[in-house]
Amino acid sequence: MAGGWFGFEDALGPEQVVHLWRPRLGLEAVVVIDNTACGPAIGGVRMALDVTTEECFRLARAMTFKNAAAGLRHGGGKAVIRADPAMPLAEKERLLRAFACAIRDLTRYIPGPDMGTDERAMAWVHDEIGRAVGLPRELGGIPLDEIGATGHGLAVACEVACRFAGIALEGARVAIQGFGAVGRHAARRLAERGCRIVAVSDSKGTIVNEQGLDVVALLAHKAKGEPVARFSGGRAESLSAILEVPCEIWIPAARPDVIHEGNVDRLRAAIVVSGANIPITPKAEAELEARGVLLVPDFIANAGGVICAAVEYAGGSEAQALALIAEKIRANTEAVLTRARRERIATRHAAEALARERVEKAMSLRRFGS
Repeated sequence: MAGGWFGFEDALGPEQVVHLWRPRLGLEAVVVIDNTACGPAIGGVRMALDVTTEECFRLARAMTFKNAAAGLRHGGGKAVIRADPAMPLAEKERLLRAFACAIRDLTRYIPGPDMGTDERAMAWVHDEIGRAVGLPRELGGIPLDEIGATGHGLAVACEVACRFAGIALEGARVAIQGFGAVGRHAARRLAERGCRIVAVSDSKGTIVNEQGLDVVALLAHKAKGEPVARFSGGRAESLSAILEVPCEIWIPAARPDVIHEGNVDRLRAAIVVSGANIPITPKAEAELEARGVLLVPDFIANAGGVICAAVEYAGGSEAQALALIAEKIRANTEAVLTRARRERIATRHAAEALARERVEKAMSLRRFGS
C-alpha cells in the first residue's frame, strides 16, 4: 500500500477511517470501513493495548478480501479499541457501550466479536445501537465461539491442503499456536479427523507430546483457567518452542505478525494454515513459499467466523452456517491452491487476485461510498 493521507490507500479503499477519542470515558479507538461495494462491512471489534491504525487497516482489508472470497454480500471493516481486555467486567461493559454509542451513525459497519471481545460484548453493542453479529444464542444469535465456527473452517482448509501436498490427514502431526476460541476448536475438529495434535501454546507456554495430546482432556484442563504448559499429558516448553516442533500442519491462531524474518527459519512444517488474521509478515511468507511450504492464507482459511456472522445477520440457522462454512472454505481453498499451482504464483497472490476480481466486479456494478 502506498500514497494517500494515511499511506495505505489504494483503489479499493479504505472508504472511511474514524478515530474515536473520548478521554472522559477512557475510549480510544479506530474504525476502518475499507470497502462496501459488496454490501455493508462486517468486521470484528478487537481490544488490545498495542493496536494501531495501520493494523486496523490491514485487518479491515483482510475482511474485504475474506468476505469477497467467500461470496458474501458484505464488505470489509474493522475496529480496534486500545484497552486491556482483562479489565474488570463492569468497566469493560461501560467501555463497550461507549464505543457502541460512538459508532451509532457508522451504519455501513456491522461489528462482531474478535480478540478481546465476545458474544456478551456484542450483546452490549447491540443493546445500544441494534447492530451487531456474533450475538448470544439467547438473543437469537449464532455464537461463533461456542460452536467453533472458525475452527470448523480451518479443519476443512487443512483437509484440502493435505490433499494438495500429498499428505494423509489421518495421522498428520499438528501444532497450534494459540489455544483460544479459534485454536481450541481447530484442535478438536482435527483430532476428530484423526490428526495428532503434537503441540499447543497459549500466552504462558507450550505443551508438547510427539505421540499426540489428549485433546478432550486438554480442553477440560484449559476450561479450568489453567495454562496449557501445566497439562500433565505432555512436556512443558517455552512459549517460542511451538515454532520448532516438527509437524505436517502448523496453525497460527494468535496475534498478527507472529512469524517474521527473525524467526521464520525456525518453523518446521510442511503446511501452514492461518487461523489468525495477518499472522505472517510478507517477507516471511515469501521465505516459506521459497522453501516449498504450502500456505493457506488467513482470509481463505479463517473465514468461518464471518460466514457464520453473515448467516446470522440474514436470519439463518446454526446448521445452515456450519454447512455453508464447509462448502465455501472447501471451494475457495481448492480454487486458490489450484490457481497458485497453475500460474506458479504465491498462494496469497492467488487468493488476493480471486478476492480483488470479485470486489472490482462489484465496484463496477454499484455506486458506493461517499
